[in-house]
Amino acid sequence: MFNLFNKRNQEPPQDVKAIRELLLSGIKQELQKLEGGEGKHIKGIALFIACLPTERHMYESAVFADDDIRFKSEVQRIADDFAIDLPENWTMQTNFIEELPVDAIKLNGLNAALYIRTPEHVVVTRSKTAYIRPLNGESEKKKYKISAADGKINIGREHKVQASDGFFRINHIAFPDKSSDEANKFISRQHAHIEWDSDTGSFLLFADEGGIPPRNKVKIRSLGDHNPVKLNVTELGHTLQEGDQIILGELAVLEFSYIEVDHN
Repeated sequence: MFNLFNKRNQEPPQDVKAIRELLLSGIKQELQKLEGGEGKHIKGIALFIACLPTERHMYESAVFADDDIRFKSEVQRIADDFAIDLPENWTMQTNFIEELPVDAIKLNGLNAALYIRTPEHVVVTRSKTAYIRPLNGESEKKKYKISAADGKINIGREHKVQASDGFFRINHIAFPDKSSDEANKFISRQHAHIEWDSDTGSFLLFADEGGIPPRNKVKIRSLGDHNPVKLNVTELGHTLQEGDQIILGELAVLEFSYIEVDHN
């Protein structure tokens, strides 16, 4: 059934079927490393494609770009055939980007690379799309998708507020003032914002006027690091990394991730 995985294509694939076979072959090889129960720790799989513009239509067809579930189902079928126990809420994400992340797993024979997000394999990526999920505190949404094209992404209490200069500010990630959640009370109306930095290819977090001492605070704690970083000035941004937790005020917490994970 999986004879296609034994093929050694040295030439670039010339059609949709060949591209799909190589993509599935590369994913299969990485999933096999997680046999023996490790598959259940997978949170998400991210596929990055940096093909030529003239090839994009083939790659889009290969991953069923118009049907998000179909390519995931193909990967799920491979996992089932090799008894790799994926959790029910694992996600499959495909990103078309200009340059492959240097620390991703390069797929043989393709302009594509792979990340498999598990507790042992932390994703560090240059993707221009990321996700913000509240861990504590009541925000307007349970999950926010942000991108490099969004510009300045404001974070604060209430969706529309009047700033100290008299102009109104829109908080794209907003915590309602009328919420009964105690964490919301410690969030400033002008607490922080996120911007894409094209020079470093990363998202930066900045503290705003209401998020620096002596007012409310902005702190970041990275995976595996128990010493939080405190933002004390508005001019210097902090580079966000996979799994970073952003603490607003005393209790509200946001999680930053490049992988869309369904926690429901």
